[in-house]
Amino acid sequence: MAFALGLLLALPGPGLISATLAQSLTQQQSDAQKAYDDALNRFKQVLAERRNQINSKQPLPNLPGQALYLARVDMISTYKDLTDALPSKIGRPNKFGLPPAYFDADAEPLVDEYSKLFGIMEAPPAGAQDSATPFKDVVELAVAIARAKGLDAADAEAAGRISLGLFFAETNGKQNVGNARSNTYKGSLQTGPSEDRIGRKKWAAIKPAIGRFDPQLIARDDKEEARAGDLDHRFNHWTAVRDGLMNAHAELFPQIPSIVRTLKNPIDQMKFFELIQIVPTPTRSALNSGNLLAYRISDPRIMRYLRNNSIFAFGKADRARTSATFRDIMDAMWLFNKKFERALAEYEALKAKKS
Repeated sequence: MAFALGLLLALPGPGLISATLAQSLTQQQSDAQKAYDDALNRFKQVLAERRNQINSKQPLPNLPGQALYLARVDMISTYKDLTDALPSKIGRPNKFGLPPAYFDADAEPLVDEYSKLFGIMEAPPAGAQDSATPFKDVVELAVAIARAKGLDAADAEAAGRISLGLFFAETNGKQNVGNARSNTYKGSLQTGPSEDRIGRKKWAAIKPAIGRFDPQLIARDDKEEARAGDLDHRFNHWTAVRDGLMNAHAELFPQIPSIVRTLKNPIDQMKFFELIQIVPTPTRSALNSGNLLAYRISDPRIMRYLRNNSIFAFGKADRARTSATFRDIMDAMWLFNKKFERALAEYEALKAKKS
């Protein structure tokens, strides 16, 4: 009893406890503000350095986009930490559609510059073969593949819509681009050499079936094959899309009817197929589980892959997550939303033109 009384008398009074907590909170807010200011300045410095190198025609480092990407991640992360510590810092909506708790709209010009620099660094190589109808190509190829896989007209159209979303997710709808963060993944669907080879082999197997109901598409394919010749097929838009879809996504086209029933939002459908691009094995496992949205990922390696693709990548709270359901994952893919919205708009424009 004497020990307990002595301990109680030794504790600070209520006023001192409140003052201590207030001081601690103020320090937390101050630290968060400093971290964001430092990250913002680093982002500006990296942008200026890369712009100067490009304008003065200096050689760029290997993977020149990686430092830019990491600096942008740090800027968004520290801003989320700041708004967690000081919610009054959450500002106005921004033109990119990012959650205001993660992004200060005053930084919009910096992200515009970021996009411009990536546009320069990821420009298609000399000799890349564009298409005059890049969006139409994606939809028509996906629809034809889906029909050959046995889908009816409506579900085949869903395959086309989803595949256009993949094109925007991977390249913002730009053809034949490089990759400033990777020496492996290139082209309109950002595939590696082995993925492209696998896709070509699978296309050769399905091509006769498509020829029986769409000889016009196969005639276009023959022209593009002849045009590509010995060129890396990832830098001919048609063959890059064709092989990219056949490599991984086409295998799941027969399951589109059940996917669409589970994920009624077209943007969620696009997110699911983008996850086939990012983390294919657990995404297939989730689909086969019978409870897609509740399927939980807890493998640290998979969580790292997600974070490397801007999912749970921003702020201490998000980065501390050790597991997530597929519903959580798709909700965290907000950085893809604008891309998928653009894909939907282009798809609707194609439909209107066709009708």
